Amino acid sequence: MILAFDHRGSFMEKLFNIKGREPTAKEAKEISRYKRIVYDGYVKATQLLGKRGTGILMDEQFASAVAESAARDGFVFAMPVEKSGQDEFDFEYADWKSHIEKFSPTFVKVLVRFNPEGDSSANARQMKRLRELNDYLKGSGRRFLFELLVPATESQLTSAGNKEKFDVEIRPKLMVSSMRMLQEHGIEPDIWKLEGVDKESDARALVAQAQSNGRRAGVVTLGRGESTEKVAEWLKVGAKISGIIGFAVGRTIFMDALKACRSGTMTENETVSLIAKNYGDFVRLWRAEKNG
Repeated sequence: MILAFDHRGSFMEKLFNIKGREPTAKEAKEISRYKRIVYDGYVKATQLLGKRGTGILMDEQFASAVAESAARDGFVFAMPVEKSGQDEFDFEYADWKSHIEKFSPTFVKVLVRFNPEGDSSANARQMKRLRELNDYLKGSGRRFLFELLVPATESQLTSAGNKEKFDVEIRPKLMVSSMRMLQEHGIEPDIWKLEGVDKESDARALVAQAQSNGRRAGVVTLGRGESTEKVAEWLKVGAKISGIIGFAVGRTIFMDALKACRSGTMTENETVSLIAKNYGDFVRLWRAEKNG
């Protein structure tokens, strides 16, 4: 059950109105302070709920101090290696191996936009880089968290009629095809971080692909910045299915709280408490649905 706050571009834009440029040193320090607020909310939630099954996902750019705290405090944590906001996966740092070794996260995470019917050259370049990462992680005994997004092509959107129909009727099958294509190229995540689906049959198909041919990979459902109600629907679908092992939700939990803090309508302590409550609500929902 992951509280994800590794957002960089979207965090800067939505909270600080920074777009198309790097933040100043002062802005970066302030962004880091807000990342710490999210972490404090997570810590507060675990004091009530316990650490079992929980974890966090944060970035190096603004949350390196948080990563150090998480390691010191004994939390499960993941860190990304992808360059933020890119349509095509590439590494954030040329010397990405040294960055992984410096922080030694529990999981190394990538976010990849991949459509099997999209640009074949871009897909091939992405898979080459991902295979290099995969082989390094397997060789060094590190665990791999793979976030897969399947953006619609223009023809797919036209075929579906609108984005909502694409999400329900076309995207789930493309996700399965993407996973299969990546696996065939030797890319083997320990956990797939996948967009939620509305139908139980689609969720089962995703797990079946993740665990095909004796694989033991798990699936977690990501929040995609959707409403609390929509994320809760996805979690209820997933909790009933063996192989879906949790969730990774971020903006749905913290964004409104941080905006209120930025505007001065909520104190920092109140913000921490609200983030703890929001995350805790999802943890309790997941545990209740899984055990029910």
